[in-house]
Amino acid sequence: MNADAAAIEQQRADYYRRISSKHLTPLWEVLHSIVPRQPAPKCVPVLWRYQEVRGPLMEAGELISAEEAIRRVLILENPAFRGESRVTNTLYAGLQLLKPAEVAPAHRHTQSALRFVLEGTGAFTSVEGERHFMSMGDLVLTPAWTWHDHGSEGHEPTIWLDGLDIPLVQMLDAGFAENMPAQQQVVTRPAGDAMARYGANLLPVDYQGASLTSPVFAYPYQRTREALRAMSRGGKPHPNHGYKMRYINPTTGGYALPTMAAFMQLLPASFISKPYRSTDATVFVVVEGSGRSTVSGTSYQWGSRDIFVVPSWHRCQHEAFDDAVLFSFSDRVVQERLGLWREVPE
Repeated sequence: MNADAAAIEQQRADYYRRISSKHLTPLWEVLHSIVPRQPAPKCVPVLWRYQEVRGPLMEAGELISAEEAIRRVLILENPAFRGESRVTNTLYAGLQLLKPAEVAPAHRHTQSALRFVLEGTGAFTSVEGERHFMSMGDLVLTPAWTWHDHGSEGHEPTIWLDGLDIPLVQMLDAGFAENMPAQQQVVTRPAGDAMARYGANLLPVDYQGASLTSPVFAYPYQRTREALRAMSRGGKPHPNHGYKMRYINPTTGGYALPTMAAFMQLLPASFISKPYRSTDATVFVVVEGSGRSTVSGTSYQWGSRDIFVVPSWHRCQHEAFDDAVLFSFSDRVVQERLGLWREVPE
């Protein structure tokens, strides 16, 4: 560097120090990092083997009650976000345990939540006066600012995956929460009422509005699995996704929640997907079967109830050893509404 160039560099450094005291920063020094040519996610791929995390979760059941904890959950933290309660940049995930006769007290919050049941029977979630008794593979929604509680009338522990938009709401500084005075809400509607009203290709004659949140809050796995089975009989699998369906708000055809998109897909035995990548970092849960997913060159072998993350814009390819069913959720719905979502099949 010649003398003139060195002098200019020194002048710029002095200038940057002076404007820093006024809380100013030159865009030209950071432009390429804040407006990148393509996504550069901090989120990293990670796999949680269910049999390795179930033990610590059951141990937590001996150390603290569901009532004491409010929600007895072990958070699934992405290694890139340790201490931040994030599984991806915008999403939270955790494993919740409810033992027989326990109650997780009623509350509500502005964060939207989904529950995907991994094991156990006899537990229920109540949402706005209606109960749903949960079974493996069921998807249960607790939309923003709805009263919800969990309880168990069964004889075995129930474990489910919690997925929430906590980091997104936190970024917007829009988080509110409220506890109900009573431990459990009063049941005012029979089980299955919401599905009967809104989930049978029918609507009450006086139904008004088009909420972004589905009025159906429980999607039984038995119905979902049969839909995938029928779909597989009707044609060839998609080269990237196999037989894949999304959970919807039946009154609009849109996604079931305004901030999280949820999906279920069937990968037939020996199916190897063509690689793809998309801008929505995605959390996958293995419902049935076994296989492996290769994410940016690293292979992750998975089996029933394992959980793994594919970060934004990471090349991903799935291979099924036998018939495999994968549940997944992401922030795709937010990205689509903002005109940001992008997928590149290969």
